[in-house]
Amino acid sequence: MTEEFRRISPEEAGVSSRAILDYIDALEHADTEMHSIMIMRHDAIIAEGWWHPYAKRYRHALQSHSKTYTAAAVGIALQEGRLALDERIADIFPEQLPENPSEYLLQMTIHDVLCMGTGMVDDTANTEHWIKDFLAHDIVYRPGTAFFYNNAGSTLLAAIVEKKTGMSLLDYLTPRLFDRIGIDAANVRCLPMADGTSLGAGGMFTATEDNLRLMKLYKDGGVWNGERILPEDFVRRSTTKQNDNASEALHNPVAADNFVGYGYQIWLCRPEGVYRADGAFGQFTIVFPQEDMIISITETALGALNQQRTLDITWDFLKAFRKTEEDPEAYRSLQRKLASLSLPQPAVHPYSPLRDRINGRTIRIDRGFITPKKGFIGLPAGSGLTAVRFDFGVYGACMTCTEDGGEYTIPALMTGDRYISIQNEEKDAMQVLAADACFEGDHVLLVHLRWCEGCFEYTWRFTFEGDQVYIEELWTTAFPVPESGPVTGILL
Repeated sequence: MTEEFRRISPEEAGVSSRAILDYIDALEHADTEMHSIMIMRHDAIIAEGWWHPYAKRYRHALQSHSKTYTAAAVGIALQEGRLALDERIADIFPEQLPENPSEYLLQMTIHDVLCMGTGMVDDTANTEHWIKDFLAHDIVYRPGTAFFYNNAGSTLLAAIVEKKTGMSLLDYLTPRLFDRIGIDAANVRCLPMADGTSLGAGGMFTATEDNLRLMKLYKDGGVWNGERILPEDFVRRSTTKQNDNASEALHNPVAADNFVGYGYQIWLCRPEGVYRADGAFGQFTIVFPQEDMIISITETALGALNQQRTLDITWDFLKAFRKTEEDPEAYRSLQRKLASLSLPQPAVHPYSPLRDRINGRTIRIDRGFITPKKGFIGLPAGSGLTAVRFDFGVYGACMTCTEDGGEYTIPALMTGDRYISIQNEEKDAMQVLAADACFEGDHVLLVHLRWCEGCFEYTWRFTFEGDQVYIEELWTTAFPVPESGPVTGILL
């Protein structure tokens, strides 16, 4: 059983409830979509909340926040004597080396990969032979001397752990990290690479509190309840500058907190001594050692500007959070706010002449690819729908999808709320699907789908012209979506 953290009022920890209210308000008005927040000070939780339909026990896609978990696995393997930071990559994967390995490749060590110092200037693709491709890739700079954000390198760290231990990344971490710091391993997922290696660079799904627990371990120097889990020197290196990433300003100038320095799969921040685990769309767990405070956030912040805005708002909070005397009114306001967090409710347009015309009739997809399972990360893509049918009732629509030779249903509310259903299998990273629908005039039906373990919502726009159906897919994601061409169907 997980040992629960103490829950106390912000003022008991020297923090202003009013400042937290202002912080949350600023985050909600910052062109981002908040999913969760937890704030810890002096080892106690002082504020926590989830924006409906997101919820406390749901795991959430981490993207590159996964890298810090992968690095922790390297640190544990170091603690167990299974590897060394100066161990050469070429000695770990001799069978994967190119015929004539370069001198730079022969020099590359685990340390260099941990600090994004591979010497490469571009990434490699996810194929069944990605390790061989990585080792054959051009290395332009002497390893350890230049910063390049290398996802394949981060996943190589997972491959190193798996080769050294003979276990998957999650199997290795379960008794050594998850069980020891209170993370429910049964609720953690990690997607595989094409060859089955754990996607250590960005494939993990964990709960918000899991991320806070991981970074508390770093804040406390690698020790949990008096038991050392990570080597002290490894934690020091992880959270201090091991590589100068000022060159990032050339490629991503709005991300001011990406230029301060890089540790071991951890970013340093502009406030002195502050560091963070960081994943795309703004999956942040930020450690303030001097204040003995941790803030963990999940959100969808589209683009570098909005992700940086979340950090800027956090630094403003850091300047204003202190308060020692009780403030019962502000505390009650904060508790009400945290208990009522929600994304904007869907539009309510449940009626249209179109409703009776399409009710119970099948749309046969005759061109293009569309599937609820397609996403940036989290689910296999599926083969694409061959048919879809809408059956309307008092509260909404039941969408029956035909795909991969079988049928499954997605209930969608049309009442100003989302229907939460469990889809897929227990082993899948994403299972909780929120769906709503509404009509747009006399010819258009909109269906909104959101995997609550993910970062995005997408909309299917069905336009009916006679028995011809045109389907458009709209995404809220900063990542490029593969072009699938127009999707059309026939109303049978």
